[in-house]
Amino acid sequence: MTALTGVETRPAVVRRPTVLLWALTLAVLLALWFAGARMEWLAHYPDEWVLPLRDWVSEAMEWLVKEATFGLFTFKEFTRGIAWLLNVPLQACLVLLAHGLEVPLGEESSILIPPLSWLGVLGGVTWLAWRVGSRGLAILVGTCFAYLAVFGQWNSAMVTLSSILVAVPVGIVCGGLLGILGYRSHAFERAITPVLDLMQTVPVFAYLVPVLFLFGFGPVSAMIATIIYAMPPMVRMTMLALRGVSAEVLEFGRMAGCSERQMLWKVLLPSARHSLMVGVNQVIMLSLNMVIIASMIGAGGLGHDVLTSLRRLAIGDGLEAGVAITVLAISLDRLSQAVANRGATPVHLQTEQGFADRHTTLLGIAGILLGTYVLAFFIPALRSYPDQLVIDTGPLFENLVAWVNVHLYIYLDAVKSWLLINLLIPFKRLLIDAPWPGVAVVLAMAGWRIGGWRLGALVASLAIFIAVTGNWEKAMVSAYLCGISVVLAMAIGLPIGILAAGSERFHRIAQNIADTLQTLPSFVYLIPVVMLFQVGDFSAMVAITAYAVAPAIRYTDHGLRGVPGEVIEAAKMSGCRRGQLLWKVKVPLAMPEIMLGVNQTIMMALSMLVITALVGTRDLGQEVYIALTRADTGLGLVAGVCVAFLAIIADRLIGAWAARRKRELGLD
Repeated sequence: MTALTGVETRPAVVRRPTVLLWALTLAVLLALWFAGARMEWLAHYPDEWVLPLRDWVSEAMEWLVKEATFGLFTFKEFTRGIAWLLNVPLQACLVLLAHGLEVPLGEESSILIPPLSWLGVLGGVTWLAWRVGSRGLAILVGTCFAYLAVFGQWNSAMVTLSSILVAVPVGIVCGGLLGILGYRSHAFERAITPVLDLMQTVPVFAYLVPVLFLFGFGPVSAMIATIIYAMPPMVRMTMLALRGVSAEVLEFGRMAGCSERQMLWKVLLPSARHSLMVGVNQVIMLSLNMVIIASMIGAGGLGHDVLTSLRRLAIGDGLEAGVAITVLAISLDRLSQAVANRGATPVHLQTEQGFADRHTTLLGIAGILLGTYVLAFFIPALRSYPDQLVIDTGPLFENLVAWVNVHLYIYLDAVKSWLLINLLIPFKRLLIDAPWPGVAVVLAMAGWRIGGWRLGALVASLAIFIAVTGNWEKAMVSAYLCGISVVLAMAIGLPIGILAAGSERFHRIAQNIADTLQTLPSFVYLIPVVMLFQVGDFSAMVAITAYAVAPAIRYTDHGLRGVPGEVIEAAKMSGCRRGQLLWKVKVPLAMPEIMLGVNQTIMMALSMLVITALVGTRDLGQEVYIALTRADTGLGLVAGVCVAFLAIIADRLIGAWAARRKRELGLD
């Protein structure tokens, strides 16, 4: 309890100067606010002061595509060569899983060699799940793949799976190699860290425009955008995993006389295998998260089905395809986790086994695929799932939404109107009318008080960059949408997380809900929201809140469960009642973890901005989306970087506060 006692006495010394500094900062903000009525440049950043960064980026991209040369090749030829190389394995996967191979027999005739049987693929993944996991995992994976066939999503799912089977290994290899370089060179790590931050915070749509310019329109370009988006976690996890190898293991490798290469491949990587598989899992999940967005530049499959359904407002078809992406993500996620948790058989024991014993899993998969492929020539139902057995739930969902609109529209519209008039519009006007220098001063003050002058200078500089690029007003609209959505997400997630922390049964239910919310593609949230509330800021807020609520639940639950048991026991011995134990002990101690949940909620809300541009918002997300439709590289990248800077401001401030609070509570 000494840490808690220290927290009580320390603020008495510093509280008065802190209050005076904040009072002075707010006075400056109010003074600038009132001065903005006479000096227009304080209220609205002048157009003639805008830095033409957008034009510079567009001109640089045009030069790169049309004029840049590297040796014997132009840059465009180099990028198209990369696209051709990636297209070879992609087409091979599509032939095996989705399209088959058409072999010409003459000038006007050909024969189609069919793809693998749907039953064979289902049996193969089920066998794989049983071998690397358990019977329960085999049932789960088999059920997920059976869903794809029964609900008519098999062909589209195989197209999506084909791109995943190519993008994921490339992302793992490239991310792993960069992580190894970062592990070996601290200078390279320092150089690549801000790049990784931008890659993880810049909206995905901003990647699509330059990728479209460099690699052309089509599934390969979509796959390259997916690799860029999914690779950063693998880089970070590789560096973290290699540095986490114990000193004893490293010393043993040196004593055995390992060279630098042997130390890496024979000692470090095998020892860090479990942590590396976490990065692999993240690459898989992020690649599936890109499925719908990548369909905008030529990817087919389930993402294209969801996007088409959204444009037609076909809620049933969109939800079926969205759930298909979710069950595919769940099955691949569980498979990768099972591989990570599976113990590796020592090499000296493997050599003592026969070939069949050492390759039972692969031989079983090959036997299932080959056997069902041959049987499919005699039993057509094994080649493709019979259409008459397909279940269509589209009309059910559409009738449900129609019923809600007919019977509950008055109540839904009343809630929407009240929130717009009393909350959304006033808060939006408040942020838009706030003077941009005053906001920069407040951010600088917050950064300085939380993490020192370096943090204050960083967050103020990022805010000023947004202003000088002409994106201030749209950034404030983005902040308003995300701010309200995050508050609502925390208001929903915090109570659920508290209940989950207090009950094991409710914990399992809450975790399943959070898993489902995080695996549902972001576009899927828009379909029912638009059908119920039409387009506008309110629909965007509802979609962002639903998408971003999962971290609020997870981190609250995790933080409360992480409170030391001896502290809880001491509080009980002091006579704390159940409510006092929660609000006076557990929640304060868990607050750093809860604030990290707020941070993740903000990140997810910002990532939804570009998606909600489809329902009529006028913020930075819409700028990125407009850039994609116009193929304007400069506009898309600058607006995307502004979104990333909003995310970095929130991340650095909340992260620094959580770290300081942990030190104060003695939890480090």
